[in-house]
Amino acid sequence: MIKKIAVIGAGTMGNGIAHVFAQHGYNVNLIDISDAALDKGLGTVSRNLDRMIAKGKLSEAEKEETIARIHRFTKLEEGVKEVQLVVEAATENISLKLDIFKQLDMACAAETILATNTSSISITQIAAVTKHPERVIGMHFMNPVPIMKLVEVIRGYNTSDQVLETIMALSTKVSKIPTEVND
Repeated sequence: MIKKIAVIGAGTMGNGIAHVFAQHGYNVNLIDISDAALDKGLGTVSRNLDRMIAKGKLSEAEKEETIARIHRFTKLEEGVKEVQLVVEAATENISLKLDIFKQLDMACAAETILATNTSSISITQIAAVTKHPERVIGMHFMNPVPIMKLVEVIRGYNTSDQVLETIMALSTKVSKIPTEVND
């Protein structure tokens, strides 16, 4: 059961993904390489929540609760401790993503689901750098994440049925419409 989620990357996609999970009651570890990137990402989350308050879709207390559920990390190893899901949303650069997944493979528990928000890199190729390719999946959110409902759930060649079912169910729990697509 997923209770705690790590999101790697506080940029456009990552801060939106962290926002959605936190707004739906999940504790989120937001990880980026610098405090400046984290400040910028959390500033975007705060402004997006303010827009929701202005439209009457959220209260000030709900905003504060959402922000309080997002925890900042600049060290990947620390940010992925005791999480059940990692969603990688780093820059769309294959060597960077493969390096992150190698690090995740070493730093995470064997049962942790490793998801990538990639829209163009093969999930099977990313999974190949891990010891547990059955737990690697694509979870491609649409931009802007807090508004767009669709999430493409991309199964790699070795992704297990259980991981697929868990991510499909989680997507629904956070008010998204999951659509299974081929790698």
